This record gives sequence, C-alpha cells and structure tokens, in this order.
Amino acid sequence: MDFNDSPQEAEFRQQVRSWLALNADQYRQPLDMADVQGYTAKARDWQKQKALAGYAAIRWPRAEGGLDGTTMMEVIFSEEEARYHVPVGPLVTIGTTMAVPTIRKHGTPEQIERFTRPALHGDELWCQLFSEPSAGSDLANLRTRAVQDGDDWVINGQKVWTSWAHVADWGILLARTDSTVPKHKGLTYFLVDMRSPGIDVRPIQQISGESEFNEVFITDLRIPDSYRIGGVGEGWKCAMTTLMNERFNVGGESQSLPGVAEMIRHVRKSGQNLDQRRAAQLLTQEMGLRYFRFRLLTSLSKGETPGPIAALGKLVHANMLQDLSAMALDAAGLSGICAEDDPQLQKFQHGYTWSAALRIAGGTDEILRNQIAERVLGLPGEIRVDKDIPFSQCR
Repeated sequence: MDFNDSPQEAEFRQQVRSWLALNADQYRQPLDMADVQGYTAKARDWQKQKALAGYAAIRWPRAEGGLDGTTMMEVIFSEEEARYHVPVGPLVTIGTTMAVPTIRKHGTPEQIERFTRPALHGDELWCQLFSEPSAGSDLANLRTRAVQDGDDWVINGQKVWTSWAHVADWGILLARTDSTVPKHKGLTYFLVDMRSPGIDVRPIQQISGESEFNEVFITDLRIPDSYRIGGVGEGWKCAMTTLMNERFNVGGESQSLPGVAEMIRHVRKSGQNLDQRRAAQLLTQEMGLRYFRFRLLTSLSKGETPGPIAALGKLVHANMLQDLSAMALDAAGLSGICAEDDPQLQKFQHGYTWSAALRIAGGTDEILRNQIAERVLGLPGEIRVDKDIPFSQCR
C-alpha cells in the first residue's frame, strides 16, 4: 500500500522498515500460540527490542523511553509492524495500553516509576481482573470484596474471562470496598502481584483448543495499601480510564486478522459472485475506522484520555470483522469448514470466531450502543432501578 507521507514521515517509515527487516524476520510466519511458554517468551523479547529502540512508546519523552515522536510516527510504526506476525496482542498490551496509562494518570510518582519501565520493556506482563460471573457487562455489579486490615487489604472473590492470567506477573483488580453506597461508588482499584498466596488461576478450555481465558479464585489475598491506585471508593473512575483505553486499542490492524481487500481477492479467486454493494460498505467502514483511530490518536497526543466515543471504533470493528470473514467463508463453501492446509482460510476462520468473542469482550454491542447513545449523542438514559440504592440492598 502506498502512503501519502510528508518527507519527514517517509524518512521515518523507511527507518522503521529497515529496523523491522533487521529485527522481525522471524515473525514473517504465524507463531504457534499453543506453545504458551514459547509464545510468552517471544512476546517479552519483542517488547524489549521495541523498548530499547524507542518504538514501544514513540510519543513519550526520550528520558522515559520514547522518541519524543508524533502521533503520525506512532501510526506509521503500527502500520509497518502489522506486516509481521509479531506477538503484540493482549498478552503485552493489557500492560502497556491499559494498566500503565491508568497508573500514569491516577497513581503516585512512586507507583509510576515502579511499574512503567518493566511493562514497557516486557519484563512484567499484566492481566485485567475485572469481570465476574455476576458482573460482565454490568461491571459495577461485582462482588469481590476488599476489607482493610491495617496497612493491607484482604480480598476475597472470583474473576472470570481473565486473558493471559496464567502467564501474567501483575493484575489490575477492581474490588468492592463499601456496600453501603450505590454500586458505582463503592469500588476501589488495586494492583496485584499474581504470584501472591491466595490466587488460584484456572485456564478455561476454549472451542478453538486454546486456553487464553482463565477463572481466577481469590482467597484471603493480602495487598499492601501502597498497591491501591487512586482513592478508596474512586475505583470506577480509574476503571473508566482503563476501559476507554481498552476500547480505543481494540480494532487495530493486525496480520492475524483479515481485511476487506483480502476478502474481496479471496471471493473473486473462488469464482463466486461478489456482493459489491456489501463489499463497498465494508470497505467504507474499514477506511472510516482507520481515520477515526487517527482522530483518537491526535487526542492522545494532547494528553487526553479516549472518551466514550472510543466505544464506536470497537463496536464497528467487531461487526465488520465478523461480516467480512463470513463472506469469505461462504464463498469457500464446505472447504471453509476444514482449512488445515490453507493459511488464508485459516485466517478467515480465526477472524470469524474471534469477532464473535470480540462482540462480547470489552463491552457487549448492546452496552456500547447504550454508552454511545447516552454519553456521546446525549439521548435519554436507560431506566436503572438500582442507580441510587446502596449495593447491600440490591439483589
């Protein structure tokens, strides 16, 4: 693909291409994600290589490990990196794009210094301990309890659908510290050492054969108060910083996920008729998403946190990915069911199954539509009967 770069941007793109050609050659083919330990080691190593070169946080000051770069420099690197099958998924980005931004916004100087560099260099990987069996889309309904005991907090509860908890070093955890106030007001945000006594991580076997998700059982876990982020009862505000960053980062380009152009080429190659109207709609959505992300990156470059509008990108991307993957698999016919010897079909299969999960993970379609309607468009809010009721009185 050709890019309309300025001379300075073209020079940086060539610099990035040269660096990737030298350092990412081993990632020209998909990695075996079934080899969890091997994949994790490569993810740590790739993140460290990027950090040492300044590419892990391009817009950050050089003194903090960045390049003093621009938003467009970050976009350029992401575009070029997406040409390779590099291990840059949630295993790494939960730390770099969710945990660290939240710590840097709400944490103390000591917390920022302690946790930023290890995450940036891949030395510490993170997981997100938010969702629970009774608190998925309605996250504020969570029941994991944290009770203060001197300088520590004692935590009991259960988390579920926790990506990569089985290899994570640290976790960001939301727990209830006050049941006498409405549910959104009684939460507190913590950092958790995943090797601590009292944490039991149990991988969940997925239909794909992988075990990326986990259940996490927490029993009498003790966390020092120094690992609390923000004030007691301010967990929802901190969690929103995390979730807005999550929804912004979901939907970026990746070699592991198919695009509309790939789908069009595949359908034409198969000899099937292409629904040109639908293909044009999908292509329009794809290009719209790209420029929408540029807009959000510009906001980030100004030090702003992505707001509720970031949910729009995640909502459109998940549905678009599912539709384009379905079109490709329909064109393949029965061979789309079994594609062991066809890497292209495997990519569409992965896109289809992952998009189904993506429409739930990080906020369901219905929840995102509510947020966009109420907080972006200013439409009347949905009726919430538990809005001003103490959580202890909710059923």
